[in-house]
Order: sequence, then structure tokens, then C-alpha cells
Amino acid sequence: MTAASSYTTRLAIPSSATYQHLRVAAGMSAKSTAAAAKGLPNSLFAVQILHGDEVVGIGRVIGDGGCFFQVTDIAVLPAHQGKGLGKRIMGEIMQFIETEVPESAYVSLIADGQAQDLYAQFGFKHTAPASVGMALTR
Repeated sequence: MTAASSYTTRLAIPSSATYQHLRVAAGMSAKSTAAAAKGLPNSLFAVQILHGDEVVGIGRVIGDGGCFFQVTDIAVLPAHQGKGLGKRIMGEIMQFIETEVPESAYVSLIADGQAQDLYAQFGFKHTAPASVGMALTR
């Protein structure tokens, strides 16, 4: 069995606990149990990568289902990074976008650090200087 074949894909929303663990372990901001429990069921699409029974990677698409979509929560446990799992997650997300998202929809994401290199492989481009990402930190 090759390294890539030791992973399986599940098209399903992760549990709140799995979601919270993966975000923090991958260096992303923590989300409260209440926030995860409220937000996750509203996902338009979600993918998980499993190594045996353990979820080691996730990704989601959120939005209004017609006009606006955002790729979010791309996270892979550090021990499983560098094995093409981010590409695998994005491949599943792009399949969803290509088959379910209207062509007139705006699909966006926020790229942290070198993740921009991954997203560029799937056709995402910087929006600056025409527009810039902004966030409200509370």
C-alpha cells in the first residue's frame, strides 16, 4: 500500500470535536464548542481525509448557496502534511464548485502564508489591488 492509498476521503461534515482539534493542531484559531456546533451544520460542502479511523484533514465550503461561496477550514494535522492531502481536499472542493456552484457566483478564500501556493494551483488569484481582504477582529 502506498502512502497516498493509506488515506480515504469522506464527504461529510466533521464532528465539532474533530473540527476544533484539527483547526488548533494545524495552527489555526480556536473555535468554541458553541460556535462549532452552530456553524458546522450550515456547511454547504465538507470533506474529511482519514488515516485509518482518524480524521487527519478537513475542508469546507460555506456561503449562501447561490451567489457567494467561501472555501474555508483547510486543515491537515502536522504529522500528515507534505503528503498531498491539501491538494486532495482542494480537489474534492473544486469538484463541488464545478458541479454545484453557479458560474456567476463569487468564490473566495483567505490564504494564510504559503497556502496561497496551493490555492493558486486551483485557479485562485490575488484580488489586490482591485480589492483587499478585510476582517473584523473581536
